[in-house]
Amino acid sequence: MEKKRILFVSQEITPFLPKTEISTTARKLPQGVQESGKEIRVFMPRFGVINERRHQLHEVIRLSGMNLIIDDMDHPLIIKVASIPTARMQVYFIDNEEYFKRKAVLTDENDKEFEDNDERSMFFCRGVLETVKKLGWKPDVIHCHGWMTSLMPMYIKDIYNNDPHFADTKVVYSLYNNEFNKNWDGKFPEKLKFEGFNDDIIDSIKEGDFTSLNKAAMKYSDGVVMGSETLNDELKKSFDDCSGLKMEYESEEVQPKLMSEFFDKVIEEEAIVQ
Repeated sequence: MEKKRILFVSQEITPFLPKTEISTTARKLPQGVQESGKEIRVFMPRFGVINERRHQLHEVIRLSGMNLIIDDMDHPLIIKVASIPTARMQVYFIDNEEYFKRKAVLTDENDKEFEDNDERSMFFCRGVLETVKKLGWKPDVIHCHGWMTSLMPMYIKDIYNNDPHFADTKVVYSLYNNEFNKNWDGKFPEKLKFEGFNDDIIDSIKEGDFTSLNKAAMKYSDGVVMGSETLNDELKKSFDDCSGLKMEYESEEVQPKLMSEFFDKVIEEEAIVQ
């Protein structure tokens, strides 16, 4: 029987970035799921603080060279890759001079969120999907980690809805207690409209705040996971009220096995219809 294919998309993964709840989960979970018999691919942004020499990143020429249009501007897409030898696992990096060269991750030296985090998120999500298409690799499930991936469920269910490459792809979204303080750019709704998102989606996330982005991601996902043990009250209520498939918070020790089983349930379930 053909192995199920799981695409892990995370805003951070250790050892390339410091250990956090998200980066540790996004490092351990793919390895555990792979060891359970599934085929995996893993993607993250190539933030400028990542030491390319130490981690032996190199550009994948055959996958690079595309341009993505964000807010009516062309942005070259560069793909890099590195291995985690102890895990027999490769990580693909989405790179772009304008969005990811700066020596920072999501905030500046004053701990303020970057003004273009909305565009960085759009470029990252689109970059992952276009790269997977170029690889000729059709994922059964896309598992998203961190708010930088919050647009991914909407991309799959709306923008890429008629793309045969993702016709049978399900989306699982993990909720984390990693709130940001500053809403996304005031022009965010216009950028979404330029992307081609439907009015319902634009209306639900037009404020560009952490809670509305996560609630929309839940709505358009086929499965939702409690990635953190605690969430803000509004998100926790939305999770509790969610009628679809969901998985409660689980410890690191048992999570890979239970998550692999959860993916099987999501794959077998009828796709959500919006």
